[in-house]
Amino acid sequence: MLANTPTLSRQFLSVVVMLLLPVISSSVQSNTLEENILVTASRVEENAMKLPLAWSTVNSETLQFIDPIHINEIMQRVPGAWISRGNGQESIIALRSPVLTGAGGCGAFFSAADGISLRAPGFCNVNQLFDTNFEQAGRIEVIRGPATALYGSNAMHGVINVISAAPTEEIDNRLALEAGPYDYYRAKYRYSNTIGKHGISVSANGTTDGGYKDDSDYDQQKVTVRHDYAGQHWDVRTVLDAANLNQNTAGFIEGYQAYKDSDLKKRNPNPNAYRDAWSVRLYSAASIALNDTNTLTVTPYLRDNDMEFLQHYLPWQPVEENAHDSLGLRATLQTNTDTLRWINGIDMEYTNASLKETQDEDFSPNQPAGVHYDYQVNATGGAIYSQLRTQSDSPWEIDGGVRLEYTHYDYNNKTADGAPCGPAATACRFYRPSDREDSFTDWSLNAGVSYSLTENHIAYLRLARGFRAPQATELYRLQGGQETANLNSEKIDNIELGLRGDWLGTTRYDVAVYYMHKDDVIFQDANRYNVSGAKTRHYGAELSVDYPINDSWSVGIDANVANHTYDSNIELLGSSGNIQGNDIDTAPKAFGSARLDWDFSTLAGRSSRAELEWVYMDSYYLEPQNNHQYDGHSLVNLRITSDLTPRLSAGLRLTNLLDEDYAERADFGFGEYRYFVGQPRGAYVQISYQFGATQG
Repeated sequence: MLANTPTLSRQFLSVVVMLLLPVISSSVQSNTLEENILVTASRVEENAMKLPLAWSTVNSETLQFIDPIHINEIMQRVPGAWISRGNGQESIIALRSPVLTGAGGCGAFFSAADGISLRAPGFCNVNQLFDTNFEQAGRIEVIRGPATALYGSNAMHGVINVISAAPTEEIDNRLALEAGPYDYYRAKYRYSNTIGKHGISVSANGTTDGGYKDDSDYDQQKVTVRHDYAGQHWDVRTVLDAANLNQNTAGFIEGYQAYKDSDLKKRNPNPNAYRDAWSVRLYSAASIALNDTNTLTVTPYLRDNDMEFLQHYLPWQPVEENAHDSLGLRATLQTNTDTLRWINGIDMEYTNASLKETQDEDFSPNQPAGVHYDYQVNATGGAIYSQLRTQSDSPWEIDGGVRLEYTHYDYNNKTADGAPCGPAATACRFYRPSDREDSFTDWSLNAGVSYSLTENHIAYLRLARGFRAPQATELYRLQGGQETANLNSEKIDNIELGLRGDWLGTTRYDVAVYYMHKDDVIFQDANRYNVSGAKTRHYGAELSVDYPINDSWSVGIDANVANHTYDSNIELLGSSGNIQGNDIDTAPKAFGSARLDWDFSTLAGRSSRAELEWVYMDSYYLEPQNNHQYDGHSLVNLRITSDLTPRLSAGLRLTNLLDEDYAERADFGFGEYRYFVGQPRGAYVQISYQFGATQG
């Protein structure tokens, strides 16, 4: 319960203190920290242990073991990250934040594949992570906290970067088949090899799922093709990434604790709801060493996104069609000396986007049939940035960066200006502004310092400012007679302290505490106007520990406690009274996971592993008044894998082992409790066959 949160926070902090006291006080004489290579922090590969920022990685071995169906299964291993699962492959991100919804909620996070944003910065989608081939990624890197100095608009609360699998030196040719409940089937294929200067990697998968709820099936196909060329002068990496999703969308059910009702939780109140989405990205990163200290990397890229879906969460259920095509260029000059690493770069992008919303039948005079919106937006963006990091034998390292970014929107309304309602309307829901142009100039910076307490323990301090320009939908998809949305870019200021290291050469730990304040938060007021000016406050602590008990057993913990509150008295749509100091809705005080891992290879006579996982979600409020809440839940999952022969392996996953009734996400809207129902106990079986491994 929310009333117990202070106790939970104290317990968490007590655990942190107990873990760190022996770490700080011990004089450990062991090998130095192993290198943990990170790309996302600077766009170039580097040892991340001394970086003054909070980061997490999930490597390929872990990804293969998890064998995720949904990306939220991966992000449970990232402290401070909660990917709320919707129907099928839908999701909403929370990263050092509440679950942020609304037209621009997704703009608080930079979601990327190989560092390239999944969608154009002004045209995000809350579900956009389903466009990534996370199932077969080389690794997933997460930056927690503002990273706009490097990535620009949208990287306010952090970055989720899905990195493609690199070609292997020897042939990797494998097929995996998987089956589960409710007519779930998946096939995954991977081929990889390197011959001479050329490496090729092909990762493809296809999934069909009948769905736990009525009319909630989906089909999805993904493919990632990567070619690496290591020439005498040039290194070139080219990636083609495509995804297609067709799903029937069950959405939420209504009623207090409806997710516990055996009949209700399987119902689909919107059997006609659907989502069809297509995405493709193509890029080629070419690097050349200009001399002993300078390397130039040029990355042109193309992006295409199309989506059509029924807005089942609105009672009148219109259909939205959105699309955008982008052409972009990134260029960086990296300078490496004995004392510093200096990265200077430019980002440029042009996007042509469109959105159309239609409704087949009249719902009321205020929500009529016909075209609600139909517009086109041409967006141009450009940025320059610089990132500097010292590197020496000194225990001190300093890191800092700055970015200046310009965004321009050219909006063209393709239907009649104004409200589409007839004379009978008393308060028309929709409003189409006249043609206009909008521009935003923003800057961001970060500064950090790290200090090596010993060879194996690093402390750091980080300051950062982030921003996001308004999304196109916030500017041009207006309601309630609002003729113009005069919006400012959102801003966030962050201060962070961290400690990470390796205790006794075995136990990895990472602790971070942070405080963030957001200004000019864009929201929808009581008149349904899109306005700027809200303030929010965010502070918390994050913990990650991996502890080997012995050669066979180990435990892992990823947890956080946080407080996300309104810091100004604003009149949000659906709120009343002064909400300053209230918790932001869908913002649990604590969540995380713990794992007990057993390597029983010696017992089985071949590579074998089992893991028992506990996932915890605290209670949270469902609306700004803090009058309604979700009680939270705990889940238990079991995973087992084993090699049956040198070429054949098998895996078993038991999800929600205790068959807990729970909601993946809950909210309160239109006067009702609303729940996205979590799935009951499920068993998934996989067989994987390696066709051969010969020297390339």
